[in-house]
Amino acid sequence: MSRARFRFYAELNDFLPRERRQREFAHEFQGRPSVKDVIESLGVPHTEVDLVLGDGEPVDFSWRLRDDARVSVYPVFEALDVASVARVRPEPLREVRFVLDGHLGRLARHLRMLGFDARWRIDAPDEELARVSAAERRILLTRDLGLLKRRIVTHGYWVRATDPREQLEEVVRRLDLSRLVAPFRRCLRCNEPLAEVGKEEVAAELPPAVRLRHTSFRRCPSCQRVYWAGSHHRRMSALVAELLAERRP
Repeated sequence: MSRARFRFYAELNDFLPRERRQREFAHEFQGRPSVKDVIESLGVPHTEVDLVLGDGEPVDFSWRLRDDARVSVYPVFEALDVASVARVRPEPLREVRFVLDGHLGRLARHLRMLGFDARWRIDAPDEELARVSAAERRILLTRDLGLLKRRIVTHGYWVRATDPREQLEEVVRRLDLSRLVAPFRRCLRCNEPLAEVGKEEVAAELPPAVRLRHTSFRRCPSCQRVYWAGSHHRRMSALVAELLAERRP
């Protein structure tokens, strides 16, 4: 039986039993398994890992574990410059886009409110979520650890919080999204980018009070829903302002 010593850093400790958090620990193994397989066997999805050091040197997921190795595992660096070392993840996504599992519908609406492309369907099976994430290079957001361990998923995040507002704050913070926020650009129902329309084009669809008070409108090209800056918009604006204020130093 061979033995290696592991140390996980920062939020990766969320996946470990309490006695292994924030400390180096020994792990026994047989043969020459890949470091990816061992990391996941310890409970940490590979999508949460951005840098692995094997005996002090950057290695990729295929690196074979050897007896007496020392392995340091670091989380996804979304806000830090680690370009000088060899990360285990593919190139960063050019455009931040998401696909969410069926339990995260309200988070999907909140992300759309902030202007992010967030695909969600309540009955989407795990196979479809994994395929869409890989094929469309979308970050998979889920509460299911097993889903993140699927081999084809390269970009994913395990959402820790259960409250939708706290989930939004967590995702914005952990993925450093505040600089990319462009609110009220997407349909909350369909995820489609909204198009500006003239008042005369939608006047027949508006409540009388709205026709009198508002002059600026947007429409979803998919479901044809019309948006304007009403009371719901003001509540959402307050949420966005509060969220972004919390991210400022």
